[in-house]
Amino acid sequence: MNKEKRQEIFVRLRKQNPHPTTELRYTSPFELLIAVLLSAQATDISVNKATLGLYAIANTPETIFALGVEGLIPYIQTIGLYRTKAKNTIATCQILIEQHGGQVPHNREALEALPGVGRKTANVVLNTAFGEPTIAVDTHIFRVSNRTGLAPGKNVELVEQKLLKVVPNEFKLDAHHWLILHGRYTCIARKPQCWNCMIADLCEFKTKTPPPANA
Repeated sequence: MNKEKRQEIFVRLRKQNPHPTTELRYTSPFELLIAVLLSAQATDISVNKATLGLYAIANTPETIFALGVEGLIPYIQTIGLYRTKAKNTIATCQILIEQHGGQVPHNREALEALPGVGRKTANVVLNTAFGEPTIAVDTHIFRVSNRTGLAPGKNVELVEQKLLKVVPNEFKLDAHHWLILHGRYTCIARKPQCWNCMIADLCEFKTKTPPPANA
């Protein structure tokens, strides 16, 4: 895909959604961190339902740590892998309290040192909470990047590196949100809605899905 096509893709995505953001609900960097930690192999909808009850009674490292693993589980047990996530969440809260004064560190190395926090989660926090032009590559962005030809790669690390290289600077801050929303609602996994895609003419996907009979 050439530079002009990439530019036009993001021009169109920005026009459709000038101020994109995560669909996870949060009011602080800490709430975002915990929500993203809980979202692994879970939908944003399920996480939002869980954190709605949790954050009403505990939304700081101190108050969640005070719940303990067994006290936290009832709030998140509707989410997959909830036992492991509960342990990681409590351990993360303890580290934030003991090493960072109860604050979410604005530092990749420190974020990735937190239990259950990998590069993707760190990228989300750095981008969404702190306004850094990072691009967290999840399954949606990995699919869109490969399928469209925007930034093909065999693994998420390669796709991230390519996106950071080819996405024009003016779009990097919001690229993560545009691409994940596009993958979630239009360029879906099994049957991409090419017939309803605003960038279909720029896409390099060879087998375009025809419109449904009732479209």
